[in-house]
Amino acid sequence: MTLLERNRFFKAGIILCAVIVLLILISSFIILPFYSNMEEASRRPAHIYQAITGWFLNSNFYSVHITLVFAALFSLVAIILIHSFFERTHAPEILYISIFTVSFTFESFRLFLPLHYIFNFPYIYLLIMSRFLLFIRYFSIFSLFTAGICAAGLEVQKTRTIIFIITIAALIITIGVPIDILNWDTSLNIVNGYRAIFRMIELAAFLTTTISFFVAAKNRDTREYRYIAIGVILVFIGRNILLGTDNWLGPVPGIALLSIGTWLICSKLHKIYLWL
Repeated sequence: MTLLERNRFFKAGIILCAVIVLLILISSFIILPFYSNMEEASRRPAHIYQAITGWFLNSNFYSVHITLVFAALFSLVAIILIHSFFERTHAPEILYISIFTVSFTFESFRLFLPLHYIFNFPYIYLLIMSRFLLFIRYFSIFSLFTAGICAAGLEVQKTRTIIFIITIAALIITIGVPIDILNWDTSLNIVNGYRAIFRMIELAAFLTTTISFFVAAKNRDTREYRYIAIGVILVFIGRNILLGTDNWLGPVPGIALLSIGTWLICSKLHKIYLWL
């Protein structure tokens, strides 16, 4: 993929994120007054951070809504900065990292759940939304994983082929997962099957990505890759907080860790390729 084509993708991502942020703000006028009357979910999320904070904090739909707003704003700001700093810098990994950052704007699709109860539209839309969101999540994870193995030495001349493989892998997972559209948790996530298995897949992907950047640091004798590996760890923790926390200790810590991790990844990557 040429720099021109990649920069077009960045610009398309900026437009997409801006549109979704605008739609979230518009829909918030409809959704926020409804939360006080919304029925309680049948379960709470099961992430480690959620389990700890859930001991002393009750679930709160408003905190989840703020989390989704923060996630969309993070995507918008991140892709703008990536385009600004990498517009003239050839860095094969940054395309896949940008895909990962843009993916957070689609977490706003969880707002389809309260909209469903407000407008009573067919359940099929919830099913489509749930599968699409699952696809985006795994596509983004595999994209970040690809960035790691690119740094470790993967040939990247055929970017479209790699993206096609990532797409097929994410589709296989998405299509095969059973989804119970009648049950949802307090973070506005529709309940799906095989959660434990897919958490292991996510953990394995992030661990492999982290190790790949440490390998790149050793093979290329470039210490910046070590900081990128640390950034991946922070991103993983922040992502889990944003995706699976239902209380007021979710939005700020989650977006802070995600932002710091992304800044580490992008700033050090820019430094590596700046003089190439």
